[in-house]
Amino acid sequence: MTQPMPTIPLDLDGYTDLPPGRIANVVTYLEMRMPPGRRQPESGSGLSLRSVRAPSLDWYRNLYRRIGERWLWFSRSVMDDRALAARLAAPATEILALERDGDAIGFAEVDRSVEGEVEIAMFGVVPEATGTGAARFLMDEALALAWVPGTRRVWLHTCTFDHPAAIPFYRRAGFTPYKFAIEVSPDPRLSGQLPRHAGPHVPLIEP
Repeated sequence: MTQPMPTIPLDLDGYTDLPPGRIANVVTYLEMRMPPGRRQPESGSGLSLRSVRAPSLDWYRNLYRRIGERWLWFSRSVMDDRALAARLAAPATEILALERDGDAIGFAEVDRSVEGEVEIAMFGVVPEATGTGAARFLMDEALALAWVPGTRRVWLHTCTFDHPAAIPFYRRAGFTPYKFAIEVSPDPRLSGQLPRHAGPHVPLIEP
């Protein structure tokens, strides 16, 4: 049985050294309390949205890796198959797959498990679609589907293990930051759960 890591005091006014093999990032939570104005999608973009219920793990993990490996996304990569399959098959979970000419190039993972709230638990597009308007199309469509009668709040979070334009993008979409958190976790590159070249903006430090 894996023993839990011992806790260490956090210096709230300075630096806190982490144990070897651990990484940390700053998480920003954002929310919106009313629907934004609906934008007209660009014509001729070739983009479309497809709802995917209970996707296969191979399909989901491949798209997740294509989007997030360069940013050191790992939360879904380190989940065991049973836990991830249960999450994706939950009635409150919906995957909105962004496709261009039939090829999946992004997705939004939507969680409606809390009444009156919609969490966009995962959101992103593949690197080659960055800067093309694909992410904005995906967000506009996701928000249009999230804001149904009874929705009081839509929220998400991002972190320093994400595209540096993520927070400005979410703010332009209508989200407001409301909370910070610090996430500390084992470096998944050291355990082999991600390749060692993943997340080059986060140095790989051998323990």
